[in-house]
Amino acid sequence: MSVSIKRIGVLTSGGDAPGMNAAIRSVVRTCAFHKVECMGIYRGFQGMIEGDIMEMGPRAVKNIVNKGGTILKSARSMDFMTEEGRQRAYHNLKKNNIDALVIIGGDGSFTGGLVFNNEFGFPIMGIPGTIDNDIYGTKYTLGYDTALNTVVEAIDKIRDTANSHNRLFFVEVMGRDAGHIALNAGIGAGAEEILIPEENLGLERLLESLKRSKVSGKSSSIVVVSEGDKIGKNVFELKDYVEENLPEYEVRVSVLGHMQRGGSPSCFDRVLASRLGVKAVESLLEGKTNFMVGIQSDSIELTPLEQAVKGKSKIDQELLRVSDIMST
Repeated sequence: MSVSIKRIGVLTSGGDAPGMNAAIRSVVRTCAFHKVECMGIYRGFQGMIEGDIMEMGPRAVKNIVNKGGTILKSARSMDFMTEEGRQRAYHNLKKNNIDALVIIGGDGSFTGGLVFNNEFGFPIMGIPGTIDNDIYGTKYTLGYDTALNTVVEAIDKIRDTANSHNRLFFVEVMGRDAGHIALNAGIGAGAEEILIPEENLGLERLLESLKRSKVSGKSSSIVVVSEGDKIGKNVFELKDYVEENLPEYEVRVSVLGHMQRGGSPSCFDRVLASRLGVKAVESLLEGKTNFMVGIQSDSIELTPLEQAVKGKSKIDQELLRVSDIMST
């Protein structure tokens, strides 16, 4: 263990995700296990700038492993984008005798951490927390599994109404730049079509698919749409387009929105968060910095933060093929 690190700070940044509290708990208790103090930084980088920092011991994180959101809160920080803001943040870390920082968040949060490290040489370790699962260097991000289950449950309920009224439903899910939620939830919920940013399905193919569904005897259909789909129309414009060209369809839209980020984390996310938190703290104590901890082939591995930020997670081509077959 490196004797130079005696106090570690932890913060959550960016969009909240189920499992963040479990990760906070893991970081705090791993620090306690190794006789290192832990400081919770509230409201992300903005709290770091304003000195909103409190000591956290093992009992401070009791009964949070099952809670969604983040007890440390999250906030956008325009101030942290300025050199003056980052200087104030560094001053507050030194004032509180914090020697290293664990950042739980996505690529924007990691980018901020990289800039901070480049300017002040401050040890940084990242834990990927985002429901979009769009971080390079990890098979799964915190919150993704929970969000998937939330979406599938919602689509199952929507299908009941679709079947009762012989309707076509467009269900929009989160994923501005990545279609992991749409693709996996679409297959899991039995969607007829899945529209994602990585694949341009095209309007004509969508119409042809819906026509085939009608001919084959389907009385209702579910189309899952990622909010970043490249088809060129938002979900409400898609509804209007289909109704104009396929008047036999009665179309409805359901935007699941921020409900996907909430709720009690799944067992998978709780266990993953616990493993990532332990690895993050112990890696810092070993003298490592500027890495993100992630899961690859069921092993917790380190990926350079710069690579995690610049790399791009890839959609599973086999799942795309499965999706095409299942929509037959």
